Amino acid sequence: MNAARSGYRVFSANSTAACTELAKRITERLGAELGKSVVYQETNGETRVEIKESVRGQDIFIIQTIPRDVNTAVMELLIMAYALKTSCARNIIGVIPYFPYSKQSKMRKRGSIVCKLLASMLAKAGLTHIITMDLHQKEIQGFFSFPVDNLRASPFLIQYIQEEIPDYRNAVIVAKSPDAAKRAQSYAERLRLGLAVIHGEAQCTEQDMDDGRHSPPMVKNATVHPGLELPLMMAKEKPPITVVGDVGGRIAIIVDDIIDDVESFVAAAEILKERGAYKIFVMATHGLLSADAPRLIEESSIDEVVVTNTVPHEVQKLQCPKIKTVDISLILSEAIRRIHNGESMAYLFRNITVDD
Repeated sequence: MNAARSGYRVFSANSTAACTELAKRITERLGAELGKSVVYQETNGETRVEIKESVRGQDIFIIQTIPRDVNTAVMELLIMAYALKTSCARNIIGVIPYFPYSKQSKMRKRGSIVCKLLASMLAKAGLTHIITMDLHQKEIQGFFSFPVDNLRASPFLIQYIQEEIPDYRNAVIVAKSPDAAKRAQSYAERLRLGLAVIHGEAQCTEQDMDDGRHSPPMVKNATVHPGLELPLMMAKEKPPITVVGDVGGRIAIIVDDIIDDVESFVAAAEILKERGAYKIFVMATHGLLSADAPRLIEESSIDEVVVTNTVPHEVQKLQCPKIKTVDISLILSEAIRRIHNGESMAYLFRNITVDD
């Protein structure tokens, strides 16, 4: 397929070689070449983007994977989108497999909903459509004033379970918290496996300080309106850690959307080992694997961590051989082809549930 003649081009907005690997895989599947552009950081830290070919009247797809330097990646994407907009591109579609700031999609005390801010910035820069994968909260799609296709990685992870875990019929799908129970149930139903949920907590964590259980703050000499008596606000209290479901003598497969700080996964693995699970796998779409994650995984009871290549993690794989990668370039390249040709995206969502 000659992409230039058919009216679309694919660009990579990354300035680092490790982050362009996914873009190369996608263009290979499309039979196209990456658009000619230069993205780099000047000595003063500013980002500069130069488009080296004509894009007038074409559909432009910008592939942006998010490395550890999230803010630089965001600026690269914004500046490239604006450069293409001012170069008279017809449509500018962002292919952002892992959408940054997706965890900051709810109000926390006097904080801000940063994900909504980023959505507005992308629209202002010129994007007209976004292709992403497994948003942390599906409601994030409502932040955008243009279409968002939230693809799913679960078919690829389920295929990995079926092909790479020989005795997967003796497995149980585990949610490491009640919040992840719906996702785990979706996996369990499609694999015809049992379900277990880890509930409770060992101690108060830093995240709990932000979830509202300690608010409103105590105010000395607070003035109360005469006759105004509010109901007493009871503080939340989670029970001790328990495992709801039988994992004894089975393979435990923990599923989630993001693996970043792995302490909670390591703690879940220890509990599952105590309850009799003889092998523990962790499956997730986005492997951020920040800080000491590779070392903690290597020293833990986890047998294998399986993530997709939405985020580059080759360095972490060198540090920890337990980390495995599933390629999702196939579905991203097919999404690009269908959007450019005006075809339905329904095929890419077949057998996908709302809770997945």
